[in-house]
Amino acid sequence: MFEPITDLSAARILISNDDGIHAPGIKLLEDIARTLSDDVWVVAPEGEQSGAGHSLTLHSPLRYRELDERHIAVDGTPTDAVLLAVNKLVPGRKPTLLLSGINRGANLGDDVTYSGTIAAAIEGTLLGVPSIALSQIFRHPDPVPWDTARAHAARVIRACCSQGWARNVAINVNFPNCAADAVAGVEVVRQGKRKLGDGLIERHDPRGRPYVWIGPQRNEETTVVGTDIEAVRRNVISVTPLCVDLTHEPTMLALKQVLR
Repeated sequence: MFEPITDLSAARILISNDDGIHAPGIKLLEDIARTLSDDVWVVAPEGEQSGAGHSLTLHSPLRYRELDERHIAVDGTPTDAVLLAVNKLVPGRKPTLLLSGINRGANLGDDVTYSGTIAAAIEGTLLGVPSIALSQIFRHPDPVPWDTARAHAARVIRACCSQGWARNVAINVNFPNCAADAVAGVEVVRQGKRKLGDGLIERHDPRGRPYVWIGPQRNEETTVVGTDIEAVRRNVISVTPLCVDLTHEPTMLALKQVLR
């Protein structure tokens, strides 16, 4: 178990994301983190890495750039950034808590398997750091309601940290697409069903050669009660514990009966 963090003022907080070190969401998350602790470090990708998933850079060198003493940009994926931060770039004691985000857009349902925001939290978890991923939902072309996350994130972070959780679990938080004062509560819910990228858009370049854009179309179950997708549609903040151990125990037990 990750032990409860009862005094966040004494915590060392590491922040990363997948939208890049200059993204508005990571600047907001740093502001929020600094209300919790004075020991805050930001190590994040140099540019946007949305959809990178839990990928490592193995076939080219990783370069990093110190913007100042506690802000470091990594020319790689969110996983690269967290790996380097914990093992090299943040000196002295290990981070007490990793916060990833705040992502510009939802990380719900099956989307979490693609998400670089979630991947940063998973990497932190694998490195033994309690990790929380945070995302602010919005609907294009409307502006992102950052004030919703600003108003509620610290309370959610504090509540989760006061409990502690299993060492193979990362916490996924989504703030609904509504004004801060319209939030209808916080619910701990399971991952729903929501598949990204089924809308493929085929076009041709000026030389007549075909190419494909992976579009935003999603097939999702919006009415299944107790899921993250259904919760945020009711203007509820969803909190979902994601298990890093992907083993499916019932299937494992069934296969043991036939594969002796």
